[in-house]
Amino acid sequence: MRNRKTLIKITVSLLFIIPLILSIFPFILMILVSLTQKSSIDFRFNFSEMSLINYSALFRNLNFLSLFKNSSIVVFFACTLNSLIASMAGYAFAKKWIWAKEKIFWIYLMTLIVPGQAIIVPLFIIMNKLGILNTHVVLFLPIINAFGVFLTRQFMESLPDDLLDAAKIDGCNEPRIFFNVVLPLVKPVIISLTIFTFITSWNDFLWPLISTTSSSMYTLTLGLSTLQSNYLTNYGLLLAGSTVIFLPPFILYSILQKQFIEGVALSGLKG
Repeated sequence: MRNRKTLIKITVSLLFIIPLILSIFPFILMILVSLTQKSSIDFRFNFSEMSLINYSALFRNLNFLSLFKNSSIVVFFACTLNSLIASMAGYAFAKKWIWAKEKIFWIYLMTLIVPGQAIIVPLFIIMNKLGILNTHVVLFLPIINAFGVFLTRQFMESLPDDLLDAAKIDGCNEPRIFFNVVLPLVKPVIISLTIFTFITSWNDFLWPLISTTSSSMYTLTLGLSTLQSNYLTNYGLLLAGSTVIFLPPFILYSILQKQFIEGVALSGLKG
């Protein structure tokens, strides 16, 4: 009986450990290759020849600091504006009387069905008419979408109306209610939305490729693509860049994972 229980525990452990190893293995391979000068990817490594030369080459030859600055500016404004606009719209849809607001909300939500690639051409034309191509604005503006409004609206519907009424009785106006009462209560969902927005804008490649033609406006993902050539690619250098790009979202999620999980879970309390 004891042997049977032990066998079951080992089997269950393997069912969890094997997928974990398979999911972590690509990242381990990425780090190992980034320490080499490989022109092809294989599983043969000479650990005595590994070095950090690829990482120093990133900052020396790729103008990495400029790329990092552009990505950081885009991510900062994307996260700030998306969180602010989505929380305002979510508050209006959840707690304010608006004529036919449910229909308006679901029509707005239907925009998520349309693939981003399908609207790239009209979006490019609009941005060109506005004269903001090759600027930071054109990179972070399209990040704002209906998903954030949906997420914050679902969370805010669970807030008690009595709390908002009490704030009005105390003499609070609408801006004060929103910033001093509502926002502190929806902190978990704001953190969740910030992480979603951060990852989306940080890893975006297609839109920066289309909307920027000047190398001074390239983001990290776009700059990383310039490391590939038609004939020979230094995969060590390429994966060193991939490792550096991977680290900021990973660190952010590691720090805020508790609030992220809480925000996603609580936003589904009401539908």
